[in-house]
Amino acid sequence: MLRRMLAAAAMAGALGLGSVSPAAADNGVVCPAIGDCSVGVTVPGKPGGTTTSDTGTGGSNGSRRCQDTLLNVEVPCYLKDLGWWSPNCYFKVMEPQPPAGDPAWQGHKPGDGAVYDAYCPDEGPPVQWRAAPPPGMDGGVDPAQLAAEAVRRLPIDGPDIGIVPEPGTTGVVGMPVWLWNRTSPRTWGPAAESVSAGGITVTATAHVSQIVWDMGDGHTVTCGAGTPYKESEGAKESPSCGYRYATTSNGDEGNVFWVTATATWDVHWGGGGQRGDLTTTRSSQVQLRVGEVQVLGQ
Repeated sequence: MLRRMLAAAAMAGALGLGSVSPAAADNGVVCPAIGDCSVGVTVPGKPGGTTTSDTGTGGSNGSRRCQDTLLNVEVPCYLKDLGWWSPNCYFKVMEPQPPAGDPAWQGHKPGDGAVYDAYCPDEGPPVQWRAAPPPGMDGGVDPAQLAAEAVRRLPIDGPDIGIVPEPGTTGVVGMPVWLWNRTSPRTWGPAAESVSAGGITVTATAHVSQIVWDMGDGHTVTCGAGTPYKESEGAKESPSCGYRYATTSNGDEGNVFWVTATATWDVHWGGGGQRGDLTTTRSSQVQLRVGEVQVLGQ
């Protein structure tokens, strides 16, 4: 017991417990020496250019108090170099995680739980595998929340619409319409973004899985990237993404159809010993006028 108390006292002296003033860590974590901790991630707004409601805002995990139950003293809930307190050790997700087959996994596979760096005054093992985050870390940074922030920051837009007939011209009922996406990392992927806080970094990677075209007349078309139109194609149909209007746009608002292309982005994220998949969408619009062929009598 005396050895444990001396070790804990030595740790307190080395870390300055009871004498360190509140400070802000590099990753947006604010903790006083003893007492409350709070975590905030602030993300700048996403550049405009597409019809999407995503904006970048951060949040906080609130506050909590942490205690060394062996010595019955309060300790910082979070320390930058050591991680989060979970009686009676500081835990920090090892970044990067060890490769498959590393003894630290204790026979488990990467993604099955996580490996943590541990600092234990009671001389616990310095590297530990856990199936779930140690108790107390749930008051810290949630990798899934960081993933949501990373998704909001992804440099992705709605499709860069290619369409023939082109906006500003008039199409004809029954004639082929070509639809495609002018692909780039912002409009097709892959695109990636990382967000860090509390010693955890989460990276989200996204690519488009499909584009749904709302043609403005009550019908939709689902495609991939589509095929760009070339003058040499003449009046041929698109081999991959096309449409034919059965009615004119006369009578619709502005006498045009609003064509809306909505891209579904599949997102895979990983970090903090966790991983997951989700989807998000981005949309773009153009106006298209469609008329009828006028036949003049002799």
